[in-house]
Amino acid sequence: MKATQLTQGGKSRLMYVENKTGEIDGHRARIGWVTFSKTGCSVYYRGLTLRKVRGGGVRGNFKNDATEEEFWISGVKQRGSNAHWAERAVGIHVDEDAVEAYRSVRQA
Repeated sequence: MKATQLTQGGKSRLMYVENKTGEIDGHRARIGWVTFSKTGCSVYYRGLTLRKVRGGGVRGNFKNDATEEEFWISGVKQRGSNAHWAERAVGIHVDEDAVEAYRSVRQA
């Protein structure tokens, strides 16, 4: 994985995760630390294993194999417009362990 200011070459990265059809622990969208599989085809977040949708999907589409729920996952934006462009406004919850890192991205 490419080293960035947030990953510093590690496997974790601060990301925006949005459940397109439901919630993630009581919130439609969250910002928090995710980890990646070796290939980058799977993302692990809060006990979920999310796999890239193959074929005709939009980049950033993932699916939970266990529940068939679809997710939008993207990097955190400095300007704060993290939600998928085609979605209506969603309330975003920032995980406790990610608040400081998120603030630093927004202030950069």
